[in-house]
Order: sequence, then C-alpha cells, then structure tokens
Amino acid sequence: MASGKVIRGSSRKEAQSVGDVMKVFLRQMKLGSGLNTRRVFAAWDAVSGASAFTLRRFYRDGKLYVTLSSSMVRNQLEFQKTALVAAINAFLENDGLFMKDDGRVGFVKELILK
Repeated sequence: MASGKVIRGSSRKEAQSVGDVMKVFLRQMKLGSGLNTRRVFAAWDAVSGASAFTLRRFYRDGKLYVTLSSSMVRNQLEFQKTALVAAINAFLENDGLFMKDDGRVGFVKELILK
C-alpha cells in the first residue's frame, strides 16, 4: 500500500479573482466598450451635478457630447469644462468597472455641451 497521499497532477490552475475573470469575459464577449461608455455617462452624472438637466449623452473618440435642457446650466458648466473633464477622468480612474486599456472607449479628452 502507498503512503496514503493523493498525488495530484500539475494541471491545477491558480485561483483568480472574480473581477479578473469578469474583465476577461467582457473582453472575449466584446462588451468592454459598451460598459466603458456607460461608466463615462455615470461619471458625468456623479461629477457634473447636472444629471437632472441632462437630456442626451453621446460619447465617441474621446469626446463627450451632452445636451442640456437649461441654457443657464449650460453656460455655468461652460466655464468649468476643463475641471469637469479632469473630475470625470479621476472618477473613471477610481472606477473598478472601467477598463482603462480599452482602445475604443477610454478617458474623456473633450467635453462638448449643447
């Protein structure tokens, strides 16, 4: 009789966190860009304080287009565009769901208010 030890093959994989597995899944299913776009919109809502006045949002090529229902709010935000872009990107940097290495949808480079 052997020593009683069960010898396992070396095919055992290292454990991965759920977050790492989700990122791989999102990349394989090509869902990362859509998720990143949603995270950019969530960052706008969290940072701008103008989500109640936001009618439409569109994001393409680093440009976030936002249509607002109030011209007064739009004028106020015009003066804060640089700070808003920095705050949105800081929000995204700390967002665990935002995929920083996605080539199609990344950080906000420009904010266009309508």
